[in-house]
Amino acid sequence: MALDPAGRRDLHWSHKEKSVARAAFDSALARETAAIRKKVEEMLQRSNEPSGVWDVLEYLLKKQRELERKYDYRYSVLTGVFARLLYEGWVAESDLAGLNPEKLELIRRGAGTVRELDA
Repeated sequence: MALDPAGRRDLHWSHKEKSVARAAFDSALARETAAIRKKVEEMLQRSNEPSGVWDVLEYLLKKQRELERKYDYRYSVLTGVFARLLYEGWVAESDLAGLNPEKLELIRRGAGTVRELDA
């Protein structure tokens, strides 16, 4: 395994791993998007003021920016993306079954690093 010019690991992704990764990525995004939708619906139900709509807009814009930064499906950064999603609970290790052990270990270690940085 080599490092690319930016210092990232240059990992080879087999066809099977690409399929597993895409399914896990899409499922995580769908779960997080569903959670955002649920939160928006709760915000709207709790708000009796018409101005509550602007709170929802602010929340959605914030979440949109977060999702755009977080969900990056480039193979060069995908282990880091999965590490964060694993830490946050949007993806489970079982979703990643089929990735080679080296990638799984990188993801687990990355999730631990995210946990430490978040503490």
